[in-house]
Amino acid sequence: MIQTLAFYLFAIIVVASGAMTISSRNPVHSVLWLILAFFNAAGLMVLVGAEFIAMLLVIVYVGAVAVLFLFVVMMLDIDFAEMRTGFVKYLPLGLAISVALLAEMVIAVGAWSTGSIQLARRAAPIEAAVPNIEAIGNLLYTRYLFIFEGAGLVLLVAMIGAIVLTHRQRGGVKAQSIPHQIARRPQDATRNTNPPVGQGVEL
Repeated sequence: MIQTLAFYLFAIIVVASGAMTISSRNPVHSVLWLILAFFNAAGLMVLVGAEFIAMLLVIVYVGAVAVLFLFVVMMLDIDFAEMRTGFVKYLPLGLAISVALLAEMVIAVGAWSTGSIQLARRAAPIEAAVPNIEAIGNLLYTRYLFIFEGAGLVLLVAMIGAIVLTHRQRGGVKAQSIPHQIARRPQDATRNTNPPVGQGVEL
């Protein structure tokens, strides 16, 4: 009984927070609703016995991706009036994407109603007594070791490419001199002042 109540609670909050994510006018509020949806989706994963997926949702998405979204949105100087002016311009494209997503959902529901696919038996046959975290670890480092290492190599190349593109020579950009910053003396970096009451600091 408690499992059923918890499922409906998590599911209702996930659906409601997902709807608020796409309907909120404030981007910061949208990110906060998204974080709430991630937490409740992790609760659903715990209910079905996939605690590893729940841990990934909380650590990776809430702890990294969603917080990154929140910082980026709060640091941007967003002109909400300008955003509203482009609504009519991109309305046909938005409607086309909405129709495509609706068709995908209808197809997915039809495929689900015909019967589920036993993916676990095809790709990863394991014993029922083995926890899923242990099973995932065994599969990653035995059967799918080279694929796992290939994915890590792709991410490494992407990280190096991002660093190279960021540190390329660009005109009008002042380069950072780490030796100059280290050699700077504390007395040259800060200056203690005692301004009188009611007056500002003279630079």
